[in-house]
Amino acid sequence: MSQSKEQITQQEGIVTESLPAATFKVKLDDGREILAHLSGRMRLNFIRVLVGDRVRVEMSPYDQAKGRITYREK
Repeated sequence: MSQSKEQITQQEGIVTESLPAATFKVKLDDGREILAHLSGRMRLNFIRVLVGDRVRVEMSPYDQAKGRITYREK
């Protein structure tokens, strides 16, 4: 079952730590720290994400502790 676009929330934050398997710790603008992985499109286009980068994260309403990085700010 796929989720509808209305249920997914987007937040912005800063990457604080790089972990194995394209996983990152992201500190959101509201103060929370979550675990996030790179989206498939970012992997296919070889977009590098480094510590200190500002990113946009999509999160499911069911698990607010994990997310998917969908955009890296320039």
